[in-house]
Amino acid sequence: MKIGLIGFGKAGKAVANVILQHQDFTLEWVLKNNDKLNHLSAKDILGISTSDDAHIYSQQTTDIETLLTDHPVDLIIDFSTEASIYYYGKIATQKKIKIISAISHYGDNETKLLKELSADTVVFWSPNITLGVNYLLFAASLLKNIAPGVDIEVIEEHFKAKSGVSGTAMKIAEVLDVETESINSVRAGGIVGKHEVIFGFPYQTVRLVHESISREAFGSGALFVAENLKNKPNGLYNFEDILRPYFFSQSQNSLS
Repeated sequence: MKIGLIGFGKAGKAVANVILQHQDFTLEWVLKNNDKLNHLSAKDILGISTSDDAHIYSQQTTDIETLLTDHPVDLIIDFSTEASIYYYGKIATQKKIKIISAISHYGDNETKLLKELSADTVVFWSPNITLGVNYLLFAASLLKNIAPGVDIEVIEEHFKAKSGVSGTAMKIAEVLDVETESINSVRAGGIVGKHEVIFGFPYQTVRLVHESISREAFGSGALFVAENLKNKPNGLYNFEDILRPYFFSQSQNSLS
C-alpha cells in the first residue's frame, strides 16, 4: 500500500520511521508546512535503508493535484494541522484516496468537511491514533455502561511544553460523560503521554492506564488502522468502528 504522509514534526518523523521499516507499506512522499528539508528524503534524514522514495515536499511550493498525479498513493496519513484538510481533502477524494487523520482538534467546519469527503472515499479520524489508548477508551466505555453510577476521574500527563488539555483526555471525558473542566493535567519533564481513568466503586477501584513509551506508537497505530480500512466502504470511521468487531467476536467465541 502506497502512503503519502503530511506532517514531519516529532510525531510525523516517528510515523515515517515505522512506515519505512514495514514491508507491506511504502512511503512515497512527505509533505511539510515549510520548505526546510525540501527535496531531501525522509529515509536519508532518519538513516533508514529502503527502496521507498520518501521525498520531502513543501506545501508552500507544491501543487497538491500535481503531486498526487505524479506520485499517486492509496492512502494519506495526516499528522499536521487542522487547516491541512482544506489543502488536500477534496483532491484526495476525487482520486479515491483514503484519508487517515490524526489531528488532535478539529472545529465544527473541519468535522463537517470530513463528513462531506467521506461520501466519496474512506475517511478515518482519531485525535489519538495509538492502538493502546483507543483500547483503553473502548474498554472504559464498556465498564461505564455496566456501572453508570460509578465515580470517574481522568488524569492526563504530558511533557512540560505541551499546552492545553490533551485532545485524547477530552475525548475520554466526552465518552464517559465527565466534565472536561475536571480533567486532571500534569506537565513534567519529557513525558511522551500518559492517560489514566479511575473508576471508584464502593469497596474497590479499577484503574485503566495507557502510557506512550515512544512516538513510534503513532506509526504502528496508523498502520493498524490502514490494514483495517482496506475493505471498508466509503464513510467516516473512528477507532470504535475498527475495535468493536474484535471485542464482540472474541466475546461471542468465548460464549460458544
